[in-house]
Amino acid sequence: MTGGGRLVLVATPIGNLGDLAPRAVETLRDADAIVCEDSRRTGNLLHRAGVTAPRLVVANEHTEWAARREVVELLDAGATVCVVTDAGTPGISDPGEALVRAALDADHEVSVVPGPVAAVAALVVSGLPTARFVMEGFLPRAGVDRRRRLAALADERERTIVLYEAPHRLARTLSELTEHLGGARRVVLARELTKLHEELWRGTLDEAGAHVAERAPRGEYVIVLDHGPALDPTSPDALVSRLRDLLADGATRRDAVERVAGESGVARNRVYELALGVD
Repeated sequence: MTGGGRLVLVATPIGNLGDLAPRAVETLRDADAIVCEDSRRTGNLLHRAGVTAPRLVVANEHTEWAARREVVELLDAGATVCVVTDAGTPGISDPGEALVRAALDADHEVSVVPGPVAAVAALVVSGLPTARFVMEGFLPRAGVDRRRRLAALADERERTIVLYEAPHRLARTLSELTEHLGGARRVVLARELTKLHEELWRGTLDEAGAHVAERAPRGEYVIVLDHGPALDPTSPDALVSRLRDLLADGATRRDAVERVAGESGVARNRVYELALGVD
C-alpha cells in the first residue's frame, strides 16, 4: 500500500455522549489527523472525551474536493486519518463516502470503528418491519430527481423506507410523501434520539402533516415509512412496474410485453397498451 496510510471511519454519538465507545476514543487519540464536518462541534466532542485535538480537516459540501486531496496526501505520507461525522457513523449521507473511495483508489487501507447510526436506531424502535429496509438518506432538493425518487418510493412494496430530513423541509417532504404514497401509509417521525427529549411520533402520513403543522420542528428528523401493500400481479400498476423493470434491464418493448403477458396471464394486447405508456 502506498505510504502505509490508513483511513479509519469512527462512529460518534447521535446525541448521548455516553455512547462514545472506548475504542473510538483510543482511535481518535492516536490519529494524526481527523476529518470532520464542523471543527467546532468535533472539537467539543474531543474535549469532552479527553482527546487533544490533532490536525482537523473540514470536509463538507463546500470543502469536499479540497479535503479529499488533502486526505490522500496525508495517507501517502503514512498518516492515520480518522473520519467522523457530526453525529453517528460517517459515510452515510455525508462526505465520508467519497473519502473512502479516494483512499481505496490510492491503495490505502480503510477500516471502521462501528457505533451509532440514526437510521438504524429509528428503524428498530419504529414498530415497523425491520427484516428488509432501504436507506434513502436525504431526498434530492427539487426538480426531476426529486420527483423520480418519490415515484420510486411509491413503488416500494417489500421494504421499510428510512429517510433523513432537515426541520425546515419536513412539512414539505411529508406533504409530497402523502401525495405520492397516500395518506394512509404508516410513518414514524424520530428526533433527538438518545437525548433527554427524545421524541418518537407514530401515525399515518395524513396525521403526520397535521402533527407537524402544530409545532415548529427542531433538529434533524429520521422518517421511517411502512412499505406499500402488495399489488395484485394482474393489476395495471403491477404490470407497468414489471414492464418498467424489464425495459430498464435492456429488454426490447416487444420482448417485455411477451414476457409479462406470459407471466401474468393477461391478454397480450392489454399488456401492449400499457407498455406504450412506459418511458
